[in-house]
Amino acid sequence: MHFRLHPSPLGWILCSLAAVASQILFSTAAMADAKDSKSDIVSIHTGRIQGSVDAGVISFKGIPFAAPPVGNLRWRPPQPAAKWSGIRKATEFGHDCMQLPSIFSNSPSEDCLYANVWAPEQHGPNLPVMVWIYGGAWVVGGSSLPAFDGSEFARKGIVFVSFNYRLGRFGYFGFPALTQEGKNGLLGNYGYMDLIAALKWVQRNIAAFGGNPHQVTIIGQSAGGFAVHMLMTSPLAKGLFQRAMVESGGGGFMHNCTGLRAGMNGRLSAEQMGVNFAKSKGIDGVDHAALDKLRALPPDAVLDGLTATNIDAANSTYAGPMIDGKLVVGQPPVLYRQGKYQHVPMVLGANNGDASVSRATSEKELFASFGNNAKAAEKAYDAANSGSFPLLRNAVGADALFVGPERFVAQTLSSQGDPVWEYRFSYVPDAARTMLPGAPHGGETPFVFDSKTWFIAGLKLTAEDEKMARAMSTYWANFAKTGNPNGAGLPDWPSYAASTDMLMDFTENRPTAKTDPWKERLDLTEELEAQDLKAEN
Repeated sequence: MHFRLHPSPLGWILCSLAAVASQILFSTAAMADAKDSKSDIVSIHTGRIQGSVDAGVISFKGIPFAAPPVGNLRWRPPQPAAKWSGIRKATEFGHDCMQLPSIFSNSPSEDCLYANVWAPEQHGPNLPVMVWIYGGAWVVGGSSLPAFDGSEFARKGIVFVSFNYRLGRFGYFGFPALTQEGKNGLLGNYGYMDLIAALKWVQRNIAAFGGNPHQVTIIGQSAGGFAVHMLMTSPLAKGLFQRAMVESGGGGFMHNCTGLRAGMNGRLSAEQMGVNFAKSKGIDGVDHAALDKLRALPPDAVLDGLTATNIDAANSTYAGPMIDGKLVVGQPPVLYRQGKYQHVPMVLGANNGDASVSRATSEKELFASFGNNAKAAEKAYDAANSGSFPLLRNAVGADALFVGPERFVAQTLSSQGDPVWEYRFSYVPDAARTMLPGAPHGGETPFVFDSKTWFIAGLKLTAEDEKMARAMSTYWANFAKTGNPNGAGLPDWPSYAASTDMLMDFTENRPTAKTDPWKERLDLTEELEAQDLKAEN
């Protein structure tokens, strides 16, 4: 992601919150025993669970995939879940991870490492698997939102999995005594460690639900999409998935990222931020006695009111995801260019009204980051005829944050022979077209999930909305099944090549394959990215 347009230290991740808001608005298994005779009971490696059946779909909710990360397990890599005897009910979501209570979460708690599975009631073995990673700026969100119900994917013959991962200071935290305690182990990115643990749980158990552990597609939106880029470039994720999908997840430089032990990009190290946080709670020192006191803090004290709206104010005490050298080993665009990634098929894209956190107050300031290309950028964005500075600022900022980086990844991976399909989501629901100038950040998610309960804010669902949802969800399901989004009854979606710059635009009329209509302006954003690549290398 390119953040020259976004001077605020951690403000760029605020946009992930909009994903959750718009969703509310629209609102191997060899170790598993043989399946029980009742279709809603399965055996996984930790015991038997009983789900519920509804309209041809079996769902299992609140399945522990790791031990509760509480007490002495706070700020440790996820540990194995305990086994149980008898049959465990799996009909209700577990707690979402610790955050301020809101409409974005279900009963937040530090005890939150739970997975959920949806599968067809009648199925054979080796069904394709999709694993969903939610967004929320790494500080809010969870798998329990109605927008993330996997039933429609199950009806399309897919085993759908979602799970929670630790957020905020519970998920991303450094401290000298932790480094000493961990020695050469994994440190800092505990939320990302949860992703690895969940994918390993899928590998071990998904066959019990009818899924194929060798046909796993990871899919993430916003912060979840950036997590997919992390998994694509992390050596620890190798072999855990075979396909990847990113919805508005960027993929460019992390200009506000820091290191675990050494500061980066003008920021303190994650360790120093941890020390600062400890001092803010009256805890002095950096030894194990200080760490014991930190682990003894009540969850609310660790949370300390952190949310997406005050991340900047917490810049000296909260690191966010960091480069730790083992799980997160570098900048994704550099690793992509070097070929150091999981070479798997990918679908990725962004929305035509996507999020921006640019704080430019004038056109001159807005285009200054383009340097010698400032005048060309004004022309490419048709600044003279924009009619609205806020909309112009949003377009420039969204291109830098999401649209341009996604195109860069498509160019880079396709140039190395990997199949990539790029999209632009431009569809606005019928009832919202007088209110929204374009598809907002997260606006694609209800269509991807083919949700029937989007418009809880009172917007009426139309036949055209349903048609678009069926098409988009089917493209996504086809990709999970075959590694190619195309299929019968759908307009052809050409794979990406820089020479043609073709993408699928989900317009208000129909999905339409076209040369990227924003090529001129995105080429200018690409030049800025190229400068960073040159500087990094």
